[in-house]
Amino acid sequence: MSDTTDYLKYVAERSVAYLNQPADERRERRKKKREPWQIRWFGQLLPLGIRIWWANRKKEEEPAARV
Repeated sequence: MSDTTDYLKYVAERSVAYLNQPADERRERRKKKREPWQIRWFGQLLPLGIRIWWANRKKEEEPAARV
């Protein structure tokens, strides 16, 4: 029972804080770009490593197909 009341209290506090913000701030917050999900989940190194690997993989396949 305590968890439910704590959660409701948290939601109410967040809602009141959001509604007390000026409309301009709320608009700017909605327009602000989010970072891509890959970076949010894995940081910057893993997605970068996969992109580099993927690009090199494609380059390595091309000469083999021509021979």
